[in-house]
Amino acid sequence: MIRALSLFAALALAFTLTSFKSDSDMNGKKKMLRHAVLFKFKETSSPEAIRQVEDAFRKLPSQIREIRDFEWGINNSPEGLDQGFTHMFFVSFETEKDRDIYLPHPAHKAFVTVLQPHLEKVLVFDYWARP
Repeated sequence: MIRALSLFAALALAFTLTSFKSDSDMNGKKKMLRHAVLFKFKETSSPEAIRQVEDAFRKLPSQIREIRDFEWGINNSPEGLDQGFTHMFFVSFETEKDRDIYLPHPAHKAFVTVLQPHLEKVLVFDYWARP
């Protein structure tokens, strides 16, 4: 009887541990909040000015500790569906609170000051990554 109860308790614990969502998915990867930002620059912005924007954005992970991952790139899709957006920056956070610290952070605000004169249009899309 004790052995049966122990087995039942072990099975119940295993079920409980696998049934509740944690900060990780079933593959052990940590859940991340993705902050995707796409830019369409003004036609009058020079390649040098756009490089300054790229450099300023790339510095943010070293200035804002809440950023967990960062990558960026320039569009090279042959589909012609980019609507003039040329650059995408992909910033990842562990929590919404971390993102909420990032947005008004002085380093982010300084970046926006560099960006603003060259920005024609921006698209921002935040989502919780799913496996």
